Order: sequence, then C-alpha cells, then structure tokens
Amino acid sequence: MKVSVDRDQCISCSLCWSDCPALFSEDPADGKCSVAEALRLGGDREKAEAPDSLRDAGQSAAANCPISIIHID
Repeated sequence: MKVSVDRDQCISCSLCWSDCPALFSEDPADGKCSVAEALRLGGDREKAEAPDSLRDAGQSAAANCPISIIHID
C-alpha cells in the first residue's frame, strides 16, 4: 500500500498519528505529520510503502484528517 502526505498543508492537529501511530508520527523538527521512518520511500517524510495490515488504520487516519492531506493507494 502506498501512502502520501502533503506536509506543506499539515495543520498539526495530531489526528493521524493518534489514529495510526505505526504509520504516522509528529515530526520533531516542525510538528507536522510525517510517515513512519521505517516505512519511508527513499527517506522521504511524505511517502511510504506500508503493509496491507495497516490499511484500515491508515484509511481511518485519512478519513479523519480535517484537511484531507493523506492519500492511500
């Protein structure tokens, strides 16, 4: 499963990392959402390749994001 986050638009509401801490975290440098370091594609904080076992939690986080910046493919 591919996951992407538009960090430029993140408002740091914390819903994503609360809903799915295995997939999202608060970046300590700026307080915005980042994908989990272990799942990053090429070290990119905005893109991840995640196991399908995280699909439901990832989709929940995407659905709960108030500004719809999380995309699950």
